[in-house]
Amino acid sequence: MAENTEIRNEFSKGWTILLAGVLGVACGASPLPFNVIGFTVEPMIEEFGWSRTQILFPITIFGIIAALLAPFFGSLADKYGVRKVALYSLLAFGLSFAAVALTPTAKVTSTLYLYYALWVVVGVVGIGSTPVTWSRAVNLWFYKHRGLALGILLMGTSLAAMVVPKLAVWVIESYGWREMFAVVALLPLFIALPVGYFLFREPKPEERPKAILSDSGNLAGVTLGVALKDYRFWLIWVSVAIIAAAFGGAFINLPTMLSDRGLEAQAAASIMGILGIGIFVGRLVTGALLDRFWQGFVAFPLLCLPAWSCYILLGNDITFLSAALAGFLLGFAAGAESDLIAYLTGRYFGMANYGKIYGMLYMPFGIFNSLSPIIYASVRDNTGSYNAILYVAIFAFVIGGGILLLLGRYPDKFPETGTAPTDKPIGVQA
Repeated sequence: MAENTEIRNEFSKGWTILLAGVLGVACGASPLPFNVIGFTVEPMIEEFGWSRTQILFPITIFGIIAALLAPFFGSLADKYGVRKVALYSLLAFGLSFAAVALTPTAKVTSTLYLYYALWVVVGVVGIGSTPVTWSRAVNLWFYKHRGLALGILLMGTSLAAMVVPKLAVWVIESYGWREMFAVVALLPLFIALPVGYFLFREPKPEERPKAILSDSGNLAGVTLGVALKDYRFWLIWVSVAIIAAAFGGAFINLPTMLSDRGLEAQAAASIMGILGIGIFVGRLVTGALLDRFWQGFVAFPLLCLPAWSCYILLGNDITFLSAALAGFLLGFAAGAESDLIAYLTGRYFGMANYGKIYGMLYMPFGIFNSLSPIIYASVRDNTGSYNAILYVAIFAFVIGGGILLLLGRYPDKFPETGTAPTDKPIGVQA
């Protein structure tokens, strides 16, 4: 009964912020580019004659730039507050994403470089509309049920995965790939931005959970410098990098993988929607489990699931049902990983410098998630199939999940000085 009361108390105070955050994540720079670019491959090959690697390279440009800027945007959120950073970035992202529709029609080399330049702008302005900012506010509103709250927040990416691919396919088939960018850009500009403007804010000092505060009443946590000297920071960093390198390419290239196996574009879009359902379920299940159990008991088995997806995708006779299972498991694990980055940052390093530290841990996610698609596409262009990289991915998922078993206990308390925290035993969380 007491636990149910605590849930009601935290969610009654923070539900409007959580709603605005869900829409901000769903319509932000984290899911939208990755959910649409895979469907531009065939029409752009037909129009320009570019290779798959050339067409997917913008997602690498976008992701690497965004990842490198994540600590900067995180520090801005720490210093100036999440609201300003998130809303201004959401506006800039929507406008820059729509501008991709202005790519010229001429089949000249400069067209490709201009297309890349437009994606550079998306990467520079978009990172503030990702969980780097939204998750800071949620971590400040929730503690006892932080895992569940973060799971709900990050369901925004699963909502995008369920809705945006079908929207993108419909607009491309009805009007063209340029128009698709303009239409999808309406989501951040006319849905997430107005809701965020009216509902999204950080808690006042008296509204913050006492568990995230120091003895003096300030936010507790280590400095970025202390975090960088902690072996746990680098274990998380390496785990995130390995999982992202395996997942990003599988996600972006999944429509082409399914097409290679004979599935139609609409069927592939349906599979991407099922992947979104997997992310949705993965978010909630992972978040609820993290509130009760040490992360290693949760993370390792869940992050091994996409290895099964890769095994299914290696088969020559893939049915819609088997492809749906592969998509669901891939999405489930993606939901788990994104939850973990935000959750582990707050639990192992505190909230005093959350934005900077989260930004540094988001960096490998952004970089390797962005490099992965062109690696997958390059393997496909050079070998005629994705099989070789799928074999590598099977081992990567297992190894990446296993690394998190080495993290050890959560810190029990963060001292005022931001120096080494004390630990508490592994097990069921209070």
